[in-house]
Amino acid sequence: MLFYDPTYILVLIGAILSMCASARVNSTYRKYSRIRSYSGLTGAEAAQRILRGAGIYDVQVEYIHGNLTDHYDPRDKVLRLSDGVYGSTSVAAIGIAAHECGHAIQDDRAYVPLQIRNTFVPVANFGTKAALPIILVGILFGSSYVLIEIGLLCFFFGVAFQLITLPVEFNASKRAVRILGDTGILTEEELHGTRKVLSAAAMTYVAAAAASILSMFRLLILFGGGRKRR
Repeated sequence: MLFYDPTYILVLIGAILSMCASARVNSTYRKYSRIRSYSGLTGAEAAQRILRGAGIYDVQVEYIHGNLTDHYDPRDKVLRLSDGVYGSTSVAAIGIAAHECGHAIQDDRAYVPLQIRNTFVPVANFGTKAALPIILVGILFGSSYVLIEIGLLCFFFGVAFQLITLPVEFNASKRAVRILGDTGILTEEELHGTRKVLSAAAMTYVAAAAASILSMFRLLILFGGGRKRR
């Protein structure tokens, strides 16, 4: 029942949304990664300039291998930029670097949604990994609804994390575009491309949240009314 039932269409819809969002961000990134910025700054140089301009001197900018693996690590105070961003002078690279700087600025300014998300990380990681195994154990033990409900709660933690992530990502992109414009790192014409790249990237988080909600809805349909049916 858990793996072969009509409600699996909800999981399929979530997967399609995620694939479409991923395809969009990849195509948009490829387009604007071919457009060199007038400033000639690399992603790493733009990041350094933004951080210093924001009065942040304790965050290091480092290279990390991979494609679109860019991220800010608040624990180590490190902003890591990927192959196509660190040394690239493209509009896309500078926009992504600025977005990650947005997270560093959020951290420095004690932006509340980011603090909540960072606090929620271990709970969400546990919930995401443990939810389905706990539910399966509940089924194997004669439909133990206590275990099933614990599993549903764990899954909810993962969904909640996805939702908490949305304002954090949108705010980081908003900060990035504003800073790039105010500092003149990108021209208004270039900012148009940067907005498209960051908007496409934001949609991947929206799609992930939607997919999680659909999966949660499916589990609630399958097991949410267990005690009532008992």
